[in-house]
Amino acid sequence: MTKKQRALSAVEILKEKYPEAICSLNASNPFELLVAVRLSAQCTDARVNLVTPALFEKYKTLDDYCNADVKDVEEIIKSCGFYKNKAKSIVEMAQQIKNDYNSTVPDTIEELVKLSGVGRKTANLIVGDVYKKQAVVVDTHCIRISNRLGLVSDKNPEKIEYALKKLLPAEESSDFCHRIVLFGRDVCTARKPKCNDCELFEICKRVGVK
Repeated sequence: MTKKQRALSAVEILKEKYPEAICSLNASNPFELLVAVRLSAQCTDARVNLVTPALFEKYKTLDDYCNADVKDVEEIIKSCGFYKNKAKSIVEMAQQIKNDYNSTVPDTIEELVKLSGVGRKTANLIVGDVYKKQAVVVDTHCIRISNRLGLVSDKNPEKIEYALKKLLPAEESSDFCHRIVLFGRDVCTARKPKCNDCELFEICKRVGVK
């Protein structure tokens, strides 16, 4: 079985296992999603979803964020960790979007990564979830599972992103990444993967890897 065939099989198997492929972060517009993803760095999605309601209630518009007191934002998001850097970048990226992008969240990875605190993982999520373009969000689950399946042999997120973009159907790539996260939490865990209960067992090249 080629890498391409293995990838296509994984797409179909995970689609059946997780029909609803949605981002676990709560947001009602593109900028709120950008903020939530920024907060999720080295923090659980569950924690972010506990923090963002108060933040989104106080700051409702892009202008609200542009004019926000960074110290106030810090207080609201404190439990997400690294709150000083995150608060600073949230206000800065709001100002950048207003001044440089006509108050519209950019729709390309190349422009998104110019924003304060935004890396390729965040940019891919926005491009895929908001603009429905080909996107591969390479998080720890994606790195682990794509290596175990033999789709890649690399730990570098950017190299994995480009490799998977060649293997995955463009229209399936973003949803596949959301499903990989769920699968990584449920079955293909980091320390004790449940290989005996794994739907991808037959196509896995590294069964039992720890």
